[in-house]
Amino acid sequence: MSIRLRLTLWYSGLLAATLLAFGIAVYGFIHWNTYFDLKEQIKAQSEKLGITASYNIFDMRNIELDLRTRIENKDMYVQLVSYETGIVKVSSNMQNNVIPYPKRPNVNTNPVFTEIPVMFEGSKYKMITYQTPVKIDNRLVGLLQVGAIPYNEEKILKGLRNTLVFSSLLVIIIAFTVGMLIARQALRPIGRVIHATQQIEKGTDLSVRIPSEGPRDEIGTLVNTLNSMLGRLEKAYNELDEAYTAQRRFVSDASHELRTPLTTIRGNIDLLEKMWGQAGIRNGEGAETHGLALSNEYLTISNEAMSDISAEAKRMSTLVGDLLALARADAGYVMEKEQVLLLPLTEEVVRRAGLLPRHAEWKVGNLSQLEGVQVYGNHEYLQQLLFIFIENGFKYTPSGYVELSAVKKDQHIGWMIKDTGIGMNSDEIPHIFDRFYRADESRGVTSGTGLGLSIAKWILDEHGGSVEVVTREGEGSTFTIWLPIDFSERSDSSIIEGTNSIES
Repeated sequence: MSIRLRLTLWYSGLLAATLLAFGIAVYGFIHWNTYFDLKEQIKAQSEKLGITASYNIFDMRNIELDLRTRIENKDMYVQLVSYETGIVKVSSNMQNNVIPYPKRPNVNTNPVFTEIPVMFEGSKYKMITYQTPVKIDNRLVGLLQVGAIPYNEEKILKGLRNTLVFSSLLVIIIAFTVGMLIARQALRPIGRVIHATQQIEKGTDLSVRIPSEGPRDEIGTLVNTLNSMLGRLEKAYNELDEAYTAQRRFVSDASHELRTPLTTIRGNIDLLEKMWGQAGIRNGEGAETHGLALSNEYLTISNEAMSDISAEAKRMSTLVGDLLALARADAGYVMEKEQVLLLPLTEEVVRRAGLLPRHAEWKVGNLSQLEGVQVYGNHEYLQQLLFIFIENGFKYTPSGYVELSAVKKDQHIGWMIKDTGIGMNSDEIPHIFDRFYRADESRGVTSGTGLGLSIAKWILDEHGGSVEVVTREGEGSTFTIWLPIDFSERSDSSIIEGTNSIES
C-alpha cells in the first residue's frame, strides 16, 4: 500500500469518525428536543382534562367517570378506562379504535409516558401516551390515556437521519478523492526524488544531483540532505578510486623498481658461479686451482660483478626503506616527538651532506637564523627531511651549486635549498609529491624511484610544516621548508598537526 493511499485512508477515516460523532450528537439533540416538546404538549392536554369519579348509589361497584373538557388538539387521542365497570370511553377522532391499556395490577400508580403500538384503520403506528391513574379513596378505579402519533416528528427525524447519512457519505467520498489528489500533489517531489535516485543508481555518473524545486519544506530539506550525501559519496568514491589507482600504480612501480636490482644481482651471481666454477675454486680453498690459473680478466669481471651487486643491493635497501616509511605513513604511524634545536641538527646534516656523491658544488649560506630556535619534532625524521631535499638538489644539478641557508618569518623557521640544476615546468609542481613521480622521467636525465618527496611530504605533515617551490626550467629550483617554532620552555607530548601547502 502506497504512502499516498495510507495517508488518504487515515484522513478519510478520521473525517468519517468525526462526522459520525457529529451526526449522532445532532440527531440525538434534535430527537430529544422534538419528543420532549411533543410529550410536554401531551402532558399539558392531559392536565387540562376534567375527570370526575363517583359511586353509583344503587351499585357500589359501578363507578362513573366523566370527561368534562373538550379536546383542543385534534391530533391528540384520549381514552378513559373504568376498571370497575369495564367501560372504555374514547375521543371522537379515534373512530371506535381502542388504545391498548394495561390490566389493573400492572398500572403504574404515578403518571408515566409510554410508547404503545396501535392499529388505526388497518395500519400499525407507534403512539406516545401519557397514562394517569384515577383513584377514589386511594383505590385505583380507572386510567386516563392521552396520546399522540408522531407522524411529523418521525418524518422530520427520518429526513434528518437520511440527510446526515447521505451527506456524510458524500463528504467522505469527496474528501477521499480530494485527499488523493492533494496527497499525490504533495508527494510528487518524493516521486521525483525516487526517479532521480533510481537514475543515479543505474548510472555510473555520481556527479548527478536531484533537482531541487519548490519551497524549503520537509521535502526540500530531504532533497538537500540527499544531494549533500551524494556529494560526500562521490567524494569518497573518487578518493577510493584514486587510492585504488595509486595503489595499483604503487605496486606496479615498486615491483618494477625491485625487479631491476634483483635481476642485476641474479645475473651477476650466475656469472660468478659459472666463472668460478670453470676456475675450480672451492669454498675455503682460497686461490687454489685445479690446472687452471686465475687470470686478471677473471678478477676484473669478478670485481665489476661484485660492485654491481653491492650497488644494486644498496639501491634496493634504500627503496625498501622508503617503502617502509610510506607504509608507516599509510598505516597512521605517529612518530615520537620532542623539542629539537635546529642549529646542531643542521650542522650535522651539512657535514654529512659534504660526503655525498655529487657533481655540483656544495655551499652553506647564512644559518644564523637557526641559532637558539627549536621545533617540536623527531630528530631523525627532520634530518631525513633535510637530506631528501639536499640529495634531490644534487641529483638534478649536473653542474653549478646547491646552497643551504636559513630564513625566519613570523613564528616559522625555514630551510632554503637552492640549486642551479635543470629545474621544472610550473605544470609539474603539483605532482612532485606524488609517489614514483619524476619530473624529468621523459628526459631521462637522472635515475631514482620518485619516493623521496612523498616521504618528505609525510614528514612535513607530521610536523605541521609546509614547503614553497620556486622553479624555472633550465635555471634551477628553490625549496623553502617551513616549520613552526616551538616557544615552550618544556617538552610537550601533544602532536602539532598541520597541512602542506605548495606555492610556485
